[in-house]
Amino acid sequence: MQTERIHFPKEQQHNKITKEKGDRAVLKKQYTLKVYPAGQSRTVYRVLEIAGEDTLDDLCRAILDAFDFIDEHLYEFCMDNRMYTDYSYQAAPEGDGPSTAIAIDRLHLQKGQNFMLHYDFGDDWQFMIHVQKMEDAAEYASPRVIREKGMLEQYPDWDWEEEDEEF
Repeated sequence: MQTERIHFPKEQQHNKITKEKGDRAVLKKQYTLKVYPAGQSRTVYRVLEIAGEDTLDDLCRAILDAFDFIDEHLYEFCMDNRMYTDYSYQAAPEGDGPSTAIAIDRLHLQKGQNFMLHYDFGDDWQFMIHVQKMEDAAEYASPRVIREKGMLEQYPDWDWEEEDEEF
């Protein structure tokens, strides 16, 4: 079945719905994802909602914001939960490799599916992502945290006071 895009005025750009031939509206997906550092699923986690039209780049920013991390490193989304494999989307792919600029809807995620954000290739942060729920949404909503537990420090061994004294 062929679809066509409905073009909204600029002030309604985030209210994106596609329309199938026959005037039947197709709703976009909204995903509920549980995100936690590897090995800490019960003690430290965030539950996020994100729109299917958002990209993996948007998801990375939402995760980093949720854990209060500084966004200053490269990352990849590992769809098979293993780092440095061919089945991943890179923030800075070589050549025409899979890019994190892809919309989440285009990943064809399934409820119960797990994948991983590998962030900061030096410190190797591994955020496990579990698809808890997928539902239709008539309007775009910005990514948001709906539940959280525990704290996580990006640089636990860093002495910020010592660095300030050097400058």
